[in-house]
Amino acid sequence: MEINKRQFLKFGGVSLAGAALAPVSLNTSAAEATQATSTSNSKLRNLTRNVKPISVDERKARIAKAQKIMSQLDIAALILEPGAAMDYFTGIQWWRSERLTAVVIPREGEIGVVCPFFEEPSVRESLAVGKDVRVWQEHESPFALVNNILSERKVTKAGGKIAFEHTVRYFVLKGVMELAPDMQDVRAETITLGCRMYKSEAEITLMRKANEVTLKAYAHVWSQLQLGMDQNEVKALMASAQSQLGGSNVWNMALFNEASAYPHGTNQAQTIREGSIVLMDCGCEVQGYQSDISRTFVFGEPNKKQKKIWHNVREGQRIAFETAQIGVPAGVVDEKVREFYQAQGFGPDYKLPGLSHRTGHGIGMEGHESVNFVRGEKTLLKAGMCFSNEPGIYLPGEFGVRLEDCIYMTELGPKWFTVPPNSLTDPIGTMGS
Repeated sequence: MEINKRQFLKFGGVSLAGAALAPVSLNTSAAEATQATSTSNSKLRNLTRNVKPISVDERKARIAKAQKIMSQLDIAALILEPGAAMDYFTGIQWWRSERLTAVVIPREGEIGVVCPFFEEPSVRESLAVGKDVRVWQEHESPFALVNNILSERKVTKAGGKIAFEHTVRYFVLKGVMELAPDMQDVRAETITLGCRMYKSEAEITLMRKANEVTLKAYAHVWSQLQLGMDQNEVKALMASAQSQLGGSNVWNMALFNEASAYPHGTNQAQTIREGSIVLMDCGCEVQGYQSDISRTFVFGEPNKKQKKIWHNVREGQRIAFETAQIGVPAGVVDEKVREFYQAQGFGPDYKLPGLSHRTGHGIGMEGHESVNFVRGEKTLLKAGMCFSNEPGIYLPGEFGVRLEDCIYMTELGPKWFTVPPNSLTDPIGTMGS
């Protein structure tokens, strides 16, 4: 079989340093391919064994910062349910059900935890900060315990304010406020975003490791793509690679051919053929912090139009990166990308063919956090903020291209977690500094 340039590059190696991969020829038998894939999989080593979790001292500093903001805003207490915010402040990793588990952070004093009696040992397993855990039996009201904590911390007063994290369910808010009728409920975003939006060096380190896992997994999957593969096979490869490399809570999306023109895909079955666009959007967690990387490959020799669109998207990424400077409103990043795309004949605005979604989103413990690179967003960029940079171009009925790499803001401007690739023939990219 005559091998083309793309196949030579694919099977000769990848740009990601240290990626030891077993190439699979396009004309190997199924058994040979399985054996080669197994050999390649065995060379994927866990990259996360030596990572350091967020320290107790850092969590205490987070609570102190939240309490400082609460004092400035004259807010008496903050109520959290299980999720990223609860984990952020306390380390508790739990789920939500009809049985309330909650954290109360008062303006002053020790935090309090409320949970079902039979769940206390499990909740304490991940609790990193605080010792005041109060339990309720099945016939009792958890809201009474929340109210007791508020009373004991001397934060219940006429006209006082209780802040609820934005994902707290209505029945929880209602249950708490019915026992504190002289107080008022308010939104907690100023507190939670005031803490979570600005990442520490420890958080940046964990996010960098998560991105390393995902990027190396991409290199592995790129080397394993074969004619006739469907989306589920490719997603399974990526999920396995990220898991073996040490990622947790992995997620993967693979869109081929015409389906790639839909940012989040369709239900239509697609397989890889010669010249197929393969658009992937994948990520994982390391110690609770996420990666989010998109790559667009062409299986075989890319045609002229595929090259043009791919390079337009890469230029869009560059413009977004260069625009994202300290003190710039986040919305300007999106506007500058759309100005370039419109000059190339796409759009205008969100119209197709063109860019039908925002240029990027905040990221950290959650894949999508505030704030976004979206029109009208006036929040000024500051050090510690982290964003995805993903200005795709979508051509309905043909194909789509998206490249996504995340950035973090420093006092000197943006830095890449992963540096985007510069060519369809070498489409993985490298780790940032």
